[in-house]
Amino acid sequence: MADTYVLETNQGNITIELDRQKAPLHAANFAAYADAGFFDGLIFHRVIADFMIQAGGHTPDMKQKAATGAKVKNESLNGLKNLRGTLAAARTSDPDSASSQFFINLKDNAFLDGDQRTQKVGYSVFGRVTAGMDVVDKIARVRTGTQGGHNDVPNEPVVIKLVRKAK
Repeated sequence: MADTYVLETNQGNITIELDRQKAPLHAANFAAYADAGFFDGLIFHRVIADFMIQAGGHTPDMKQKAATGAKVKNESLNGLKNLRGTLAAARTSDPDSASSQFFINLKDNAFLDGDQRTQKVGYSVFGRVTAGMDVVDKIARVRTGTQGGHNDVPNEPVVIKLVRKAK
Protein backbone atom coordinates (compact mmCIF):
# COMPACT_ATOMS: atom_id res chain seq x y z
CA MET A 1 0.00 0.00 0.00
CA ALA A 2 1.31 3.42 -0.93
CA ASP A 3 1.56 6.38 1.41
CA THR A 4 0.39 9.80 0.27
CA TYR A 5 1.93 13.06 1.47
CA VAL A 6 1.17 16.70 0.72
CA LEU A 7 4.01 19.20 0.34
CA GLU A 8 2.54 22.59 1.19
CA THR A 9 4.79 25.18 -0.47
CA ASN A 10 4.60 28.94 -0.88
CA GLN A 11 3.83 28.20 -4.56
CA GLY A 12 0.95 25.76 -3.91
CA ASN A 13 0.49 22.14 -2.88
CA ILE A 14 2.12 19.03 -4.35
CA THR A 15 0.66 15.62 -3.52
CA ILE A 16 2.99 12.64 -3.76
CA GLU A 17 2.48 8.93 -3.43
CA LEU A 18 5.34 6.79 -2.10
CA ASP A 19 5.95 3.32 -3.54
CA ARG A 20 6.74 1.13 -0.52
CA GLN A 21 6.49 -2.03 -2.63
CA LYS A 22 9.21 -1.30 -5.18
CA ALA A 23 11.30 1.17 -3.14
CA PRO A 24 10.73 0.23 0.50
CA LEU A 25 13.94 1.74 1.88
CA HIS A 26 13.62 5.14 0.20
CA ALA A 27 9.87 5.38 0.78
CA ALA A 28 10.35 4.64 4.48
CA ASN A 29 13.23 7.13 4.64
CA PHE A 30 11.15 9.95 3.11
CA ALA A 31 8.18 9.11 5.35
CA ALA A 32 10.39 9.17 8.46
CA TYR A 33 11.80 12.61 7.57
CA ALA A 34 8.33 13.93 6.69
CA ASP A 35 6.69 12.54 9.83
CA ALA A 36 9.44 14.10 11.98
CA GLY A 37 8.86 17.54 10.42
CA PHE A 38 12.39 17.61 8.99
CA PHE A 39 11.32 19.15 5.64
CA ASP A 40 9.15 21.88 7.19
CA GLY A 41 10.70 25.29 6.45
CA LEU A 42 13.28 23.97 3.97
CA ILE A 43 13.43 25.13 0.36
CA PHE A 44 13.68 23.84 -3.17
CA HIS A 45 17.34 24.84 -3.37
CA ARG A 46 18.13 23.58 -6.87
CA VAL A 47 15.86 24.27 -9.82
CA ILE A 48 16.92 23.37 -13.35
CA ALA A 49 14.29 23.94 -16.05
CA ASP A 50 13.63 20.90 -18.25
CA PHE A 51 15.42 18.66 -15.73
CA MET A 52 14.36 18.63 -12.06
CA ILE A 53 13.63 20.54 -8.85
CA GLN A 54 15.50 19.46 -5.69
CA ALA A 55 14.79 19.92 -1.98
CA GLY A 56 15.36 18.40 1.42
CA GLY A 57 18.65 19.86 2.54
CA HIS A 58 18.74 23.67 2.78
CA THR A 59 17.12 26.48 4.73
CA PRO A 60 15.95 29.71 3.02
CA ASP A 61 19.34 31.33 3.75
CA MET A 62 21.06 28.35 2.01
CA LYS A 63 22.44 26.86 5.18
CA GLN A 64 22.63 23.09 4.87
CA LYS A 65 20.43 21.18 7.32
CA ALA A 66 22.21 18.03 8.41
CA ALA A 67 20.41 14.80 7.66
CA THR A 68 19.45 12.91 10.78
CA GLY A 69 18.98 9.40 9.38
CA ALA A 70 21.37 6.79 8.06
CA LYS A 71 22.39 6.70 4.41
CA VAL A 72 20.00 4.67 2.26
CA LYS A 73 21.05 1.74 0.07
CA ASN A 74 20.43 2.40 -3.62
CA GLU A 75 17.22 0.89 -5.04
CA SER A 76 17.56 2.08 -8.65
CA LEU A 77 17.32 -1.45 -10.06
CA ASN A 78 13.70 -1.73 -8.83
CA GLY A 79 12.13 -1.16 -12.26
CA LEU A 80 10.90 2.37 -11.50
CA LYS A 81 12.06 4.95 -14.03
CA ASN A 82 12.95 8.63 -13.71
CA LEU A 83 9.89 9.79 -15.64
CA ARG A 84 8.21 13.19 -15.54
CA GLY A 85 6.57 13.65 -12.16
CA THR A 86 8.48 10.96 -10.32
CA LEU A 87 10.21 11.52 -7.00
CA ALA A 88 13.80 10.29 -6.68
CA ALA A 89 16.55 10.31 -4.09
CA ALA A 90 19.39 12.78 -4.55
CA ARG A 91 22.84 11.42 -3.74
CA THR A 92 26.56 11.96 -4.27
CA SER A 93 28.67 9.84 -6.62
CA ASP A 94 28.39 7.08 -3.97
CA PRO A 95 25.27 5.12 -5.00
CA ASP A 96 24.43 4.38 -1.35
CA SER A 97 24.73 7.97 -0.09
CA ALA A 98 21.10 9.15 -0.30
CA SER A 99 19.66 10.73 2.83
CA SER A 100 17.12 13.56 3.15
CA GLN A 101 17.40 15.23 -0.27
CA PHE A 102 15.03 14.37 -3.08
CA PHE A 103 14.08 15.69 -6.50
CA ILE A 104 11.06 15.71 -8.78
CA ASN A 105 11.74 14.99 -12.45
CA LEU A 106 10.42 17.66 -14.81
CA LYS A 107 10.74 15.40 -17.84
CA ASP A 108 11.67 11.80 -18.60
CA ASN A 109 15.32 11.53 -17.52
CA ALA A 110 16.26 8.03 -18.68
CA PHE A 111 19.97 8.74 -18.18
CA LEU A 112 19.29 8.72 -14.41
CA ASP A 113 17.79 5.21 -14.46
CA GLY A 114 19.46 2.09 -13.21
CA ASP A 115 19.80 -0.77 -15.68
CA GLN A 116 19.16 -4.31 -14.44
CA ARG A 117 20.76 -5.81 -17.54
CA THR A 118 24.10 -4.00 -17.15
CA GLN A 119 23.83 -3.45 -13.39
CA LYS A 120 24.35 0.30 -13.97
CA VAL A 121 23.33 2.02 -10.78
CA GLY A 122 21.11 5.07 -11.19
CA TYR A 123 19.02 7.38 -9.00
CA SER A 124 16.37 5.62 -6.93
CA VAL A 125 12.78 6.51 -7.78
CA PHE A 126 10.48 6.01 -4.81
CA GLY A 127 7.29 7.91 -5.59
CA ARG A 128 5.33 10.10 -7.95
CA VAL A 129 3.35 13.31 -8.00
CA THR A 130 -0.37 12.54 -8.08
CA ALA A 131 -1.61 16.15 -7.90
CA GLY A 132 0.06 19.52 -8.24
CA MET A 133 2.26 19.04 -11.31
CA ASP A 134 1.14 22.55 -12.22
CA VAL A 135 2.85 23.71 -9.01
CA VAL A 136 5.97 21.69 -9.86
CA ASP A 137 6.01 23.35 -13.31
CA LYS A 138 5.51 26.77 -11.71
CA ILE A 139 8.52 26.16 -9.45
CA ALA A 140 10.52 25.03 -12.48
CA ARG A 141 9.97 28.45 -14.08
CA VAL A 142 11.32 30.59 -11.21
CA ARG A 143 14.38 32.73 -11.85
CA THR A 144 17.58 31.24 -10.46
CA GLY A 145 21.11 32.36 -9.75
CA THR A 146 24.14 31.57 -7.63
CA GLN A 147 24.00 31.81 -3.85
CA GLY A 148 26.54 30.67 -1.29
CA GLY A 149 28.56 28.81 -3.89
CA HIS A 150 25.50 26.93 -5.17
CA ASN A 151 24.17 27.26 -8.71
CA ASP A 152 20.53 27.08 -9.85
CA VAL A 153 19.18 28.52 -6.57
CA PRO A 154 15.82 30.31 -6.85
CA ASN A 155 16.27 34.09 -6.46
CA GLU A 156 13.16 34.11 -4.26
CA PRO A 157 12.97 31.13 -1.86
CA VAL A 158 10.54 28.36 -2.77
CA VAL A 159 9.66 27.23 0.75
CA ILE A 160 8.23 23.91 1.85
CA LYS A 161 6.01 25.21 4.62
CA LEU A 162 4.84 21.79 5.76
CA VAL A 163 4.89 18.15 4.66
CA ARG A 164 1.95 16.18 6.02
CA LYS A 165 0.43 12.78 5.52
CA ALA A 166 -2.70 13.06 3.37
CA LYS A 167 -5.99 12.01 4.91
